[in-house]
Amino acid sequence: MSCELALKPELRGTKCAVGGRERGIISSASYEARACGVYTPMPTQRALKVCPDLIMLPHTSGLYSKVSRQMFDVCETLTPIVQRNSIDEGYLDLGPCGFKDVAELERKVHALQQRIWDELQIPVSFGLAINKLVAQIASKLRKPRGFVVVPPGTEAEFLAPLPVGKLPGVGPKTEETLVQRHGIRLVRDVLERNERELQAIFGDGWRDMTAIARGEDDRPVETEHDDAKSYSQQETFGRDISDFGEIERVAKRMIDELLPAIRGDGKRVRTMTVKIRYPDFSQESHARTLDTATDLEAPFYPLVAPLLRAAWTKRRPLRLISVRFSGVEEGGVQLEMFAEEEEKRRRLASVLDKLNEGGRSAVVRHGHQLAKRPRPS
Repeated sequence: MSCELALKPELRGTKCAVGGRERGIISSASYEARACGVYTPMPTQRALKVCPDLIMLPHTSGLYSKVSRQMFDVCETLTPIVQRNSIDEGYLDLGPCGFKDVAELERKVHALQQRIWDELQIPVSFGLAINKLVAQIASKLRKPRGFVVVPPGTEAEFLAPLPVGKLPGVGPKTEETLVQRHGIRLVRDVLERNERELQAIFGDGWRDMTAIARGEDDRPVETEHDDAKSYSQQETFGRDISDFGEIERVAKRMIDELLPAIRGDGKRVRTMTVKIRYPDFSQESHARTLDTATDLEAPFYPLVAPLLRAAWTKRRPLRLISVRFSGVEEGGVQLEMFAEEEEKRRRLASVLDKLNEGGRSAVVRHGHQLAKRPRPS
């Protein structure tokens, strides 16, 4: 949504959303629209009933991955240790930067936040903390353009008064159960229970939940130095969903987002992996490899449904889906029987990429981008 508003600043402060107009779904929504009950991936028709004055915007192919790369590139001017976790979320390790004190670190990160706004016109929220867990929670407290600092040693104190639903892994349904059945409303309520009570509530995961409630996390910031290893995108749904057609459509939209970036880098890919994540954070994935690397969308579309079915074995509602392309090769001439026809398609794709770049013209090129009835599972 931030990318679209950067192209259309006159819509800032309005109720707007990106998605298909008739039988499509909402892929992102402004904060004003969310306040009216619009969420991802709500069917567009329902969103328009909830918010009749909702302004619908078309999806701008290629824009979001481009802006994401630009944003993270700017972050790497502050520190080379940047984990690009998803298209709109990541972690920065500022430890090796040699800042004299916390005040200098805050000034540098404030300057980075301002630079991202000045250059890209997208609001970015920062959470400064000693580990990834607390930083992630802090960054989400005051969106948009929030800036929350958690001094080292105050992690548990910072988390204690927050609703338990702020903890990763605690979705709306789990939070409702914890509140109504167990009286656990705040994070501090977890730490006030004894071991026996925690085991009864959280089962074998009680130790992990206790560590999370204390703000303990030893995961390092991980970064791939070789950008050509893979291309990926993920989407965390506003609410857990189980509609196969909607999820398949979201995955295909990710293909539409990633392939222009792959073409732009002069690369081709062979392997596509679909990963799904359940509300309890357990996840599954499945992959398929083409005989020949390509930089075109069409060969990957037929793989989405079978990969999704193979990965989604439990058929419970999903929290997240991601698409990842690997087996990256340098672009070049393909020696194959239909090379001439494929090259025509590639030239057409490149032209459409340019037309869609920066939102100058939104060109619909694939059927699933239209308002289309979701396929039954």
